Amino acid sequence: MAQPAGLSGKTRLAIVIGDPVRHSLSPVIHNAAFAACGLDWVFLACEVPEGRVPDALAGAVALGIEGLSVTMPHKAAVAAAVDELSPAARLLGAVNCVARHGDRLVGHNTDGGGFVDALADEAGWSPAGTRCVVLGAGGAARAVTLALADAGAAEVAVVNRTAPNAVTAAALAGDRGRVAEPGEVGGFDLVVNATPVGMRGHRGAPMPLDPGLLRPDQLLVDLVYEPAETALLAAARERGLRAFNGVRMLVHQAARAFELWTGTDAPIDAMVAATKQALARR
Repeated sequence: MAQPAGLSGKTRLAIVIGDPVRHSLSPVIHNAAFAACGLDWVFLACEVPEGRVPDALAGAVALGIEGLSVTMPHKAAVAAAVDELSPAARLLGAVNCVARHGDRLVGHNTDGGGFVDALADEAGWSPAGTRCVVLGAGGAARAVTLALADAGAAEVAVVNRTAPNAVTAAALAGDRGRVAEPGEVGGFDLVVNATPVGMRGHRGAPMPLDPGLLRPDQLLVDLVYEPAETALLAAARERGLRAFNGVRMLVHQAARAFELWTGTDAPIDAMVAATKQALARR
């Protein structure tokens, strides 16, 4: 793993907060980016118990921490505690990135934008004018649904076992959002698995869709990145689809945070390489 360019009395600090957080890949990704850009920055993981978010944010301001990544279970609590929210963070009610501007903390949600960036980077694909379906209605699914609509998708449908949650997620796409049934999956240009099915700990569960519904001309993205190859990805590729995992989304959401904090273009290739190396060691 690439190391930070150096530590000094001028070294700037960014952190990730969560509970648990020791498994986070954020330090690997961001320290690789700082090193690649020759920045005197360092990134650490800080475990913050549930209920202590206001204390953590006050401490970040007092200590001059430049930025925070936010993971579970704190995204909603941080959204409620910062001084200002970006439009996406306000609509989603969730923050995964905080930028400090003096004593003010601004909350952002870079997940959805990172997903759209990953589509362009890895697949050379734009959602503009296309029909998209998202499987799931959790935080990642909602962020992706909103971002696809913002990127000009003609339709964003949500498939979820719990109907009220599907309605809430689909509403983020405005008049282009709707709830769909699993059997409709073959009618879309882009299929996104935003459920945890396929993750370590969730393997052995049925696939989130019937692969027999898929068409070779579709694009499929499984947001799971560990393991790198899920049963869904393998089945999609067997049917001739272009199919990608969630590594590039993970990197691009971090890249957006990196750029918010540093004002420097993110070194995507270095961040991807460090992420893949770290995952290979697990």
